[in-house]
This record gives sequence, structure tokens and C-alpha cells, in this order.
Amino acid sequence: RTLFVTESRLKEAVQLLEDYKHGTLPPGVTNKELWGAQKIKQAIIHPDTNETIFMPFRMSGIVVGLLLPNQTLASTVFWQWLNQSHNACVNYANRNATKPSPTSKFIQGYLGAVISAVSIAVGLNVLVQRANKFTPATRLLIQRFVPFPAVASANICNVVLMRHTELEEGIDVLDNNGNIVGSSRIAAKHALLETALTRVVLPMPILVLPPIIMSILEKTSLLRSRPRMILPVQSLVCLAAFGLALPLAISLFPQMSEIETSRLEPEIALATTSKTVVYNKGL
Repeated sequence: RTLFVTESRLKEAVQLLEDYKHGTLPPGVTNKELWGAQKIKQAIIHPDTNETIFMPFRMSGIVVGLLLPNQTLASTVFWQWLNQSHNACVNYANRNATKPSPTSKFIQGYLGAVISAVSIAVGLNVLVQRANKFTPATRLLIQRFVPFPAVASANICNVVLMRHTELEEGIDVLDNNGNIVGSSRIAAKHALLETALTRVVLPMPILVLPPIIMSILEKTSLLRSRPRMILPVQSLVCLAAFGLALPLAISLFPQMSEIETSRLEPEIALATTSKTVVYNKGL
């Protein structure tokens, strides 16, 4: 839903939150409206730059072509390339932006993710096709699960390579008042680890549940007699799975994560009296 929020609706949401912050809310505003405004702002406005994230690169975007049945080698390569191209842009758009990220890092992340995804997907497909012990039906079923390990491993590579600068330079950590305490490489490691874990969990329901559900539905008389309905039904199943996966993955770790200063660099602990600091882990 946040993917297609209009500019005017975004401005209304931001203004509503500003009114709440300054205690000037108009009468009749409900908590539901405030939470809705917060959801819109968090999904669209980058917390470090306060800039609007380009619509296709928000977390609510998805490439569904990986789930198409009976894919050829060429289609597998194409959809893996398209998916990781999209992921690279999403990772860049939703990164921790407290430090500048050179274009060279974007290119490295893009190439690394695409090469790993395509290599794993093609390799697994070839292995399955050469497995003579499996029946054709079993091979087809296994091939439907190939995208998950390919995408999960590529997503990790994508996150690490796209945001490698954060590991080298660190990311800003803030005290309870929102003041920058310093730049921490340890916090950057935590941020990338948390983001990488969400990238493994995110495709799991999307790439695992639909093949199971579709293998059952395709055996029903309804789809057997109406094969043209398979693609629309699969699209609906994928959308439902994505609706489950995105909130699940994002809720694993808060975007503004908290960490004890005792676990960070000594200079960070000495620079503040706060026992904990927060950092933007990115999405």
C-alpha cells in the first residue's frame, strides 16, 4: 500500500506527525490515523537524509518473475538478474546514509549479487536436471524451490557489498537526545548483520510457500480444466505471501536499533553518559 502513496498524501502524513510533535493536532484525529501517518513516513522518507525514497525502490516493491513455472535457463538468468538489480537499488536507497557511499561500491554490490544469484540458480537447476533418480514431476517440484537459496545467498552478498563502506568508515550513533556521539564500525557490523538476516527471511515465505500451495492447487479439477487460470492464481498466492513476508522480515529488528555503549569502541563510551545509543540499521 505504501508503494503507491501520492505526494499529497505523504505531505499530509508528515504534517500530521509534525502537529502531533508540537502539540497542535486538530481535534478528532485518532491514534489509528497517527499510526497510519507514521507507517507512511517510515516507508517513504529516509531517516538520515529526510528525502523521499524513489517509488520502485521502497521496501514494498517485489519482483515476482522468479516464481513463474517451467522456467528455461534463459528465463532463470533474466529473472535473477532483474531481481538482484532491484535489490541493489533497494539496498542503496534504504541504506544508512550518515556517510557518503561512492558509486564504485554500488557497482561492486550489483555485480557481486547478480553473479552469485545467477551462478547458484543455474548450478542448482543443472544439478536437478541431471539427477536421474528423480521423476520428471519431482524434478519440476524441486526446481520451483531453487530460487530461494539463490536469492537468499545473493541477498546477503548484495547487502554486504552494497554497504561495505559502512564497515570501513562506521556509522553515526546517537544518544537519547538525538545527538551524534560518534562513528562506530561495531554498530555498522550489527546493522549489516541485522539487515542481512532480514534479507534471508524476506524471500522465505515468498519463494517457499507459493510452490507448495501451487503444487496442490494445480492438481485440482478447477485448474486442470482451466490452465489459463494458473498464472493469475499464482500471482494472487505470491501477493498474499509477500504480504506476510514483508512485515515479518522488517519486524525482526527495529530500523533505529539500540546497542549498549559498553559493546562499542572505547571512544564512543567515553563520549557520552548514556548507557545505550541508537543507530539506523537501514532496511
